[in-house]
Amino acid sequence: MVKQTAGRDALGNFAPKFAENTDSELAAFAATLMFPVGEPNDAYAQYFSGKSWLAPLTAEQVPTANVTFEPGCRNNWHVHNADKDGGQMLICVGGRGYYQEWGQPAQEMLPGDVVNIPTGVKHWHGAAPDSWFAHLAFTVPGENCSNEWLEPVSDEEYGKLE
Repeated sequence: MVKQTAGRDALGNFAPKFAENTDSELAAFAATLMFPVGEPNDAYAQYFSGKSWLAPLTAEQVPTANVTFEPGCRNNWHVHNADKDGGQMLICVGGRGYYQEWGQPAQEMLPGDVVNIPTGVKHWHGAAPDSWFAHLAFTVPGENCSNEWLEPVSDEEYGKLE
C-alpha cells in the first residue's frame, strides 16, 4: 500500500525548518495552506522575479508540486513542450494570483480555480502584487516533455494587471 497525504505528514518538521528561511508574513500565509510550502526555490530562481518556494508532493505517475509565491513574484514566460500529450495543470490552493497566455488578458486565480495549459502555449503565472499565492502544479504526462524558459514578464506588463 502506498500512502499519499498530499504532504500533511511532512508538516511535523515543517514549522521549525520553515521559520529559519522566512518572515512572519509567509509563516502566517503558510498556516492557511493544507500543503507544505517547501524549500526556497533556488534551483529555478533564475526563472522567477521575486522569491518562491517549492514543495514536491510526488514524482510518481503525475509529478506534482506546491509552488508558493511572495507578493509580486511571478515566473518567466515559458512553454511546456512535448511530442505527444503533455502540458501542465494548475490548481490555486491559497492567496490570489494570475495566469496569462501570450497575447491574451491575464486571468485572476483564487483558491479552487483550475487552469489547464496545453503543450506549446506560451504563458506565465504568479502572485498578485498585494497577495501571497500558492498553486499545485501538475505535469501532464507526455512523450519527450521539456520546459522552455523564456524572457521575464516585464514590470510594465505586470503593472497592467487588474
